Amino acid sequence: MKRTIIILSALLIALGLTQCKKSEQPADNQGEGVTISLQVKRSNDAKILVNTETGSVDYEAGDQILVASAGKYVGTLTYNGTLNEGAMFSGTIANATEGQPLQFFSLGNLTPAETLTSGITESCSVVISDQTEHLPVISAAPSFENFAGNLTEYTAIMRNKCALVKFDVNTASTAATCITGFNNKVTVNFMENSLAYSQEGEGVITLPAGSGERWAILLPQEAMEAGDEGSATSVDGYYSGTVGAVPTIDNNAYLTFGIPVTVNTYVVPVGALGGLFSVSDTTQVHFSQGNLQYIGSAATPYWQFAENQWDYLGDNGQGSTSQTVDRDLFCWATSGYNHGAVGYQPWATRTYSSDYRAYGSATKNLYDAKNDGSMQGQADWGYNAIANGGNMENSGWRTLTNDEWGYVFNSRTDADSKWGQGKVNGVNGMILLPDNWTLPEGLTFIPGQRESEEWSYDSLVYNAEQWAQMEFNGAVFLPAAGHRLNRTLDISGEEGGYWSSSYFDSDFAYQVQFFGDFLLPQRGWHRTYGWAVRLVRRAE
Repeated sequence: MKRTIIILSALLIALGLTQCKKSEQPADNQGEGVTISLQVKRSNDAKILVNTETGSVDYEAGDQILVASAGKYVGTLTYNGTLNEGAMFSGTIANATEGQPLQFFSLGNLTPAETLTSGITESCSVVISDQTEHLPVISAAPSFENFAGNLTEYTAIMRNKCALVKFDVNTASTAATCITGFNNKVTVNFMENSLAYSQEGEGVITLPAGSGERWAILLPQEAMEAGDEGSATSVDGYYSGTVGAVPTIDNNAYLTFGIPVTVNTYVVPVGALGGLFSVSDTTQVHFSQGNLQYIGSAATPYWQFAENQWDYLGDNGQGSTSQTVDRDLFCWATSGYNHGAVGYQPWATRTYSSDYRAYGSATKNLYDAKNDGSMQGQADWGYNAIANGGNMENSGWRTLTNDEWGYVFNSRTDADSKWGQGKVNGVNGMILLPDNWTLPEGLTFIPGQRESEEWSYDSLVYNAEQWAQMEFNGAVFLPAAGHRLNRTLDISGEEGGYWSSSYFDSDFAYQVQFFGDFLLPQRGWHRTYGWAVRLVRRAE
């Protein structure tokens, strides 16, 4: 990339003094505040834009440069974005030291992980992983001149501490593409005026969605061999692929030959089971690996799926109003997002059904705020970041509608032969078989009954080893996790109930309910009851 030359025209004005009194400033400005402006000679108004045809870098209003002096951060300068010779970065710096150059760092407009305190902060870091919106150029330079109270002009050449690299992406996904194994974290050491590069997590760089030419900022690192399957994935979690060999990345490099990235192999999303279930004439879904849980006891509460399909929390205090209790029985519309209902928190135990109205309305579904197919989603539990389900908000997890639950049990091909009440690893519950089902050798499956005293959970029994074979072939198990009415729990292990995302009337919502000898797949029930939630993701 080309270097951006910056002429620093410094208007040194001590805070509290007028410009005409600048000659009265003390010789040592340490501890004083001064306004400093940087005049930038430039050609256009582009957002820290790297011109991919030339490799040059330009700025736009709001772009920022950090300033350091004597090994400490002393202030931030912000660009005014005016397209003329007077275009300026400006801002207040404090604690600058006489007789030493100022140090300038452009960190791609990313917010450092650390709190920056003038005269105290000695280092900071940013992660350049997300490059879906803009290219986070990293550059730095010292001023040619030493800082002095009577000096009015400074000059610096901002040198790029990164490279501009082209990738040629071929993907079957409409989501962004992640490539892994790269240095994606830069740490600024103000004490040494140096930059260090490392990997944060798996070293992810996220490229804009779609196929074609995609440019990225890469930090210096050694050459990489071509990546194995999984070194490239789609953000939606549905596709996997590979990255071609990457040469050594040096400062200020401009690599234009195009490194191939192919993301076309369909994979089961993180946190999902492999079986495919039709929920309409045109849509198939994967079920999550287990019931949804809210872990309120953690220092920072989070959502997760149960480790095993048969797991449920039981009577662990989740009938209380405490926010610090782990839960897996939820009143309707309690996603944790303030979507307009009175009771929207996962720990809500309110006694009126009207308190659980999604988007504040008696006639709204969880994922359709306007009833127009707009899929707003905040009221649906699946809107949350789920730790072992991709850990990203609004990633595609959702609750089945009432019609979809009905389709699973009633309308898909051979629907009556693909469910049955049974016992898995000693736990009672409902077994669902996927659309394309193959029974593992040596095992049996007998379809259940909608209402029959001759049928019970003991009619189908699998130990953990047998169930592992069933699950491998796509089977789903919904444990009989009981329910909660306000603050009273019924965890008998005999009753199972799973919410839908559909309202029934002003006080009720639809759910699936079952016992060992009884099934109602589309039943309206009070929104004040706490039932289990099993999320799904659409299969691509």
